[in-house]
Amino acid sequence: MKNSNYLYLQFADRIEKQIKSGVLNVGDKLPSIREVCSETGYSMSTVSKAYYEIESRSLIESRPQSGYYVSNISARTIPEPSPSSPVLKCLNIDREDLIDQVYGNMTDSNITMLSLGFPSNELLPIAKLNKGMIQAMRNLPNSGTGYEQVKGNPNLRREIARWSFTWGGSLTEEDIITMPGCTSAISHCLMTLTKPGDTIITESPAYFGILQLAKSLGLYIMELPTNMTTGIELDALKKALSSKKVKLCLLMSNFSNPSGSMMPAEHKIEVVRLMEFYNIPLIEDDIHGDLYFGASRPTNCKTYDESGIVLCCSSVSKTLAPGYRVGWVSPGKFKKQILRNKIYHSLSSPTITHQVVGDFLKNGRYENHLRKIRQILNHNCNNYINTILESFPKGTKVSQPQGGFFLWIELDKSIDTAAFYHLAMQHNISIAPGRIFSFQDQFSNCMRLSFGLPWTNELRESIQILGRLLHR
Repeated sequence: MKNSNYLYLQFADRIEKQIKSGVLNVGDKLPSIREVCSETGYSMSTVSKAYYEIESRSLIESRPQSGYYVSNISARTIPEPSPSSPVLKCLNIDREDLIDQVYGNMTDSNITMLSLGFPSNELLPIAKLNKGMIQAMRNLPNSGTGYEQVKGNPNLRREIARWSFTWGGSLTEEDIITMPGCTSAISHCLMTLTKPGDTIITESPAYFGILQLAKSLGLYIMELPTNMTTGIELDALKKALSSKKVKLCLLMSNFSNPSGSMMPAEHKIEVVRLMEFYNIPLIEDDIHGDLYFGASRPTNCKTYDESGIVLCCSSVSKTLAPGYRVGWVSPGKFKKQILRNKIYHSLSSPTITHQVVGDFLKNGRYENHLRKIRQILNHNCNNYINTILESFPKGTKVSQPQGGFFLWIELDKSIDTAAFYHLAMQHNISIAPGRIFSFQDQFSNCMRLSFGLPWTNELRESIQILGRLLHR
């Protein structure tokens, strides 16, 4: 019997070859799924996965009630942003004022928030969550007004453990500690495993919230060279770890914020091997892992962790309910210390919302929701890239993420995106300037755009306005 997992990739590769060789041209319609099944004998599942895979490569696009067509992106060679090259020193250039400006108006409905890193309410199953909230209040003792146990809601922990099979994990509910959000989980890990004056490793660029969190704890951050497609450079990581100055490493292995990079599986395996060899903990932020565009969920570093050296943190803040503050950590061999720290700093997680999310996972609603939001985000990503390539100045470099929310854009060296932010805000458009994602003097000509908003003509016009402003 043929392996269907191999067949769909084989078929996807064949279609990609036809597109790139010119056998299929921009605008050509592909055969329907039923037609392919009839001609090849493949199952509908295999062909659907193949088309989904090709779409995730930005080679084809689906049109409602019409079918699949070769995308105009497929005919373009998209220059990708340059790898970062930070100075291998622990610097700290102040970014707080710029961050305050960018995120001080995040609830203003009059502004097109291309700067925000979470999904629009229109993409969330709010009605179903509301029903779940009512059910949770009925079922919980005292309507959920009491404290949870320190480890967290047992229903939620059990469902998170079951969900771990999607990335190749084999966790139990005893391997999980719930937290009020992913950043809270990372914060507890940092407070537990470091002290002021320690040095930690991050990618560069890195999420500004993590940089500011580490700074607030008195830590020094060593930013390492990073490829905008494959993540942190392994040679630089090896060199940094061998210096014996590093206390821990903090990475986003899947669809990193802000670059959108995803470490290949072999890189993840090597990272875990290095952590084990040098006995240095790895805090892994896997908050975007479920938002993949391909046919299957990528593994994470925790998948390959046999010694307990990886503390994997995640949340539903980017997928389901940002305001519910539902996060967790699988702390490996550091479970006892993390639990103790949680007692000192937060004691309990929010009772009702954690029960709601646990039920949402249990009933299969989360998986159904993810299928929809992944497809929407994939289409959004392709639409953004199309419009950027059409509207922005020649020479603009754009990342091509395989999941998540973010595009990383590199502009001409003469453009300062911090100044450009203020120009864009005059047109009620908010972008995230590149320099807030580093403590070093870099990325001034870069910016991050979020494609978590529903795609509309108004949104297309906002991106076109950015292009016209840049042309000036």
